[in-house]
Amino acid sequence: MNEEIEIEELAPWLVLVVALIGGILRILLLGVKGMWLDETFSVWLANQNIGDMLQWITRIDQHPPLYYLLLHAWIAISGDTPYYVRLLSVFFGTATIPIIYMIGKRMAGAVVGLAAAVFLAFSPFNIYFAQETRMYTLLVFNAAVAIYALVRLLTDSRSAAPIGRQFREYLRTWRAGPVEPDSQADSLYKLVPTHGWRAWIYRHRWLSIRAIETDLAWVTFVVFSAATMLTHNTAVFFPLATNIYVLGLMLFQRRNKSGFQTAFQAPSFRNWIVAQVGIFILWIPWVFFFIRQASAVYQRFWIPEPTWDAIVHMLRSFLNASAPMPADQTVVVWGLYGVIFCLGVVYYRKKLSAFLFLAALFTIPLVGELVVSLRRPIFYDRTLIWITIPLFLVLAAGIAQLRFRILMILAIGIFSTINLFSTGDYYRFFQKEDWSTAAGYVAYFAEKDDLILFNSNFVEIPFDYYFKAYEDRYSIQVKKQGVPFDLLDNGVLEPLMTESDVASLVSLISGHDRVWLVYSHDSYTDPSGLVPQTLASKMELIKQRNFYGGQVQLYQTP
Repeated sequence: MNEEIEIEELAPWLVLVVALIGGILRILLLGVKGMWLDETFSVWLANQNIGDMLQWITRIDQHPPLYYLLLHAWIAISGDTPYYVRLLSVFFGTATIPIIYMIGKRMAGAVVGLAAAVFLAFSPFNIYFAQETRMYTLLVFNAAVAIYALVRLLTDSRSAAPIGRQFREYLRTWRAGPVEPDSQADSLYKLVPTHGWRAWIYRHRWLSIRAIETDLAWVTFVVFSAATMLTHNTAVFFPLATNIYVLGLMLFQRRNKSGFQTAFQAPSFRNWIVAQVGIFILWIPWVFFFIRQASAVYQRFWIPEPTWDAIVHMLRSFLNASAPMPADQTVVVWGLYGVIFCLGVVYYRKKLSAFLFLAALFTIPLVGELVVSLRRPIFYDRTLIWITIPLFLVLAAGIAQLRFRILMILAIGIFSTINLFSTGDYYRFFQKEDWSTAAGYVAYFAEKDDLILFNSNFVEIPFDYYFKAYEDRYSIQVKKQGVPFDLLDNGVLEPLMTESDVASLVSLISGHDRVWLVYSHDSYTDPSGLVPQTLASKMELIKQRNFYGGQVQLYQTP
């Protein structure tokens, strides 16, 4: 008991230290690795004015606009260098650490909250995406805040009261002022000002935030649930998971004749419907474009069909995204996680409704993506990054189940050390596409009126991210063109090169003595290799440079 009280008192400081360490791990070597294709696409979109950005998002992207809008504002303040554009992801990734602590503390106590915060802070998977100029840490942050708000509602008996009542009473009390005490009963009353501006301020002073915390939780849940769906389209599985769980809990409580009290209590049905209507109202401006993007994905998308190996790889990435280890070490690591997970399930045996809540948040989105993938593959580990929140909360409960503090510290130390080694492997060995080398090579050998071709319009964006500085500094005058047609002219991000496009390519290169080809991601846009074959049939290859992620070729007329 004394240990629990001591941990409760130290918890805020310990969480601060954990969040600080997590932030350092996320910001370490932040600008060292090059910007790869998707990151530069984020920057390219964010650098447009808002009207053009929204048009491009709906025409060529598969994501909602919230992250790009935030990045647009961020770039206006900090610039678009690799370090600063990635710093936004670092901020959201670090801010999620204290949020998961609050979720765990509310559900099962400070020990579970602290252990969950440590798992998230040292998670190689989450660290990796905190160093990317993409929307995935924002997705985790929004989902975590919404989950915390929902947990508060499920553990607050006042959530059955109509939404807005607390706000109305709070405002009414603020306007009327506090009830004045009896002067005979309270000798301090004579110290309270009764006239002038000081009296007005005293009468209208703000009450404790506790008076409206339930209504604030409802508003937070609504706003951040909608924000989650406006961060990534696959996050539609978030409200699906919460609705299945909460409606199921309502049904159980209605049919429960034994009077058995669950750890979580469902809010009133009326309040829940009001909240869902609020979420839909905030999301509805995007519905038409969501359907349009989903239709485009259904017609053609690059993600392969999911396999059992892909599912296992996803789970492995969530737990420990390290370089391949010897088989015996892998078995040990998986065994440790398995034991802690089972202990976590045992921990929640007396809080079954809380465990089912976490299970719903984890399994429903996972199964949902797999079911949709039967028609059009969308299963991708990073789109499910937010379900690491319930996973880490179960593992954290397994740590708490160890009971003895020395065992808890030892277990946390072992898992943190394993993840630190994995993170070290990422810092040292993981490579991103090296567009800086490609742009520098072309800039060094480029001549006036050279034609630079890109087998994908997508490829032109990362190349230009680095090439623009050379153009401005050395006044390089070249023409750039996507093949089979250009992004700005046709609005297609990744057009497929076909035999019917060969004639237009031949016409395009005629009249040019020197033609560069920046060739990357060809398995999706030029699987038959038609672009280099056509160039080689009409011109002579005189220079070639491989870079991580692609190849640069220079052709010249004989």
